[in-house]
Amino acid sequence: QVQLVESGGGLVQTGGSLRLSCAASGLTFSGFAMGWFRQAPGKEREFVATITGSGGTTSNADSVKGRFTISRDNPQNTVYLQMNSLQPEDTAVYYCAARGGWRGSTKPWEYDYWGQGTQVTVSS
Repeated sequence: QVQLVESGGGLVQTGGSLRLSCAASGLTFSGFAMGWFRQAPGKEREFVATITGSGGTTSNADSVKGRFTISRDNPQNTVYLQMNSLQPEDTAVYYCAARGGWRGSTKPWEYDYWGQGTQVTVSS
């Protein structure tokens, strides 16, 4: 049974930082590309960042470039999202997702497994 468990969310002031973690189990972690998505109230789920199975290639949404960094530790079966210079518009539930194969994707429907999400709230 595949499980993805996010942690690290919380309340932070504008300009602050948070580091999200997603611990995976029940899958051959290095064989899955990983992604982070977010969903704000009343909005569709949107792509944030993705990383290939080896960790050699990453891609970020334009809205977070230069502020957010995705990384992974394959021996620890964990993917991270380092978020710096947080803004109120970054407030959302953040989800990690796993996609079979080495290539990541910006499309949520191309992911096979999802975590339960972690809330990030940025106060102004």
